Amino acid sequence: MALEPLSAEQLISLARQKSDQAREQLFEAMGDVFLERNTVLTLQERALITDILEKLIREVSREIRRKLAVKLAEAPGTPRELAVLLANDEIDIASPVLIRSKVLEDADLIEIVRNRSTQHLLAIAMRRDLSTAVADALVESGEKDVIRTLLENQDAHISRATMAYLVEQSKAVDEFQEPLVKRRDLPGDLARRMCLWVSAAIRQSLLERFSIDVDKLDDSLEPIAREEAERLQEADPDAAGALAQALGEGRKLTPRLLMQTLRRGEVPLFEAMLAEMSGLRPALIRRLCYEPGGQGLAVVARGIGLSREEFASIYLLTRKARPGGMSLDPADLGRALEFFDRINHGNAATVIGRWRRDPDYLYAIRSVEEQQGRQRA
Repeated sequence: MALEPLSAEQLISLARQKSDQAREQLFEAMGDVFLERNTVLTLQERALITDILEKLIREVSREIRRKLAVKLAEAPGTPRELAVLLANDEIDIASPVLIRSKVLEDADLIEIVRNRSTQHLLAIAMRRDLSTAVADALVESGEKDVIRTLLENQDAHISRATMAYLVEQSKAVDEFQEPLVKRRDLPGDLARRMCLWVSAAIRQSLLERFSIDVDKLDDSLEPIAREEAERLQEADPDAAGALAQALGEGRKLTPRLLMQTLRRGEVPLFEAMLAEMSGLRPALIRRLCYEPGGQGLAVVARGIGLSREEFASIYLLTRKARPGGMSLDPADLGRALEFFDRINHGNAATVIGRWRRDPDYLYAIRSVEEQQGRQRA
């Protein structure tokens, strides 16, 4: 194995030394091996070098790590494990790898999206040929700057369901409007829908790009715009439902994502996700979420496997999210939790099964209480 410019003996000597200078020299030398085009490494040799670099990476200076990240960002021979380590480092080290490295897989990027800083997310949003799965994870973060950067990246692949959801979000988030209408892959029907709420300048851009009858549009715009203004904070249920369905099919719906969505104030998407997870009709879910007492919500939470703490958080958040606001008596949470504790998963699943056929949820709850009474008798 060619280890130029240092010989094998020199590398061994450096490995035995404990000084920072020796560590950094060894780190740089081992990293350079991957960049030597004339160096053919066996799998065992690659694994050994990667292991050494992994052990040294936290011992060498920030500047040395940054230089290696720049060198290896586009190197085809970079081991994925080393790229993942660098991608999780401080942002000035991670950014060249996050933006350019092709050895990082979608699973690596999604994990970073969920656990690293906004700056790491921004770097990922700039990647070429970004997949729809990673784009969805970036949108799920709820970071407006990240989403805008994603929209401005014409090489990013964004699913139609996610695009429709972002179009609806652009009613309330002005920053999304301009990058949305400039996307080459914006479907014409979504562009027409945006004409109802975008600014005059962006509206003109849409009229120039798409075949839209301006006279008919202007004739109908005023009454429709008035109606849309009343619904400014509401997302289109169809768009939210499509995104929730896509997340469900991709097995990405989790209690954590459910609560994150509700905490961000994306109530229609939360409702659509809960409907998807439970298999219940959206209209019934909305009824259950905001009914006084919270027993119906407790049944759904227990039935889909939420913990007591997760149910308590969702109960409190839905009280705040209810249209028109909703006062909360501190005793209400206690009663809701008491009901949650009484019902078990099996009974809750039975009730949810009934609701799928019959939305008379009050009858179903009474049935559960009667069943529990018989079991205790």
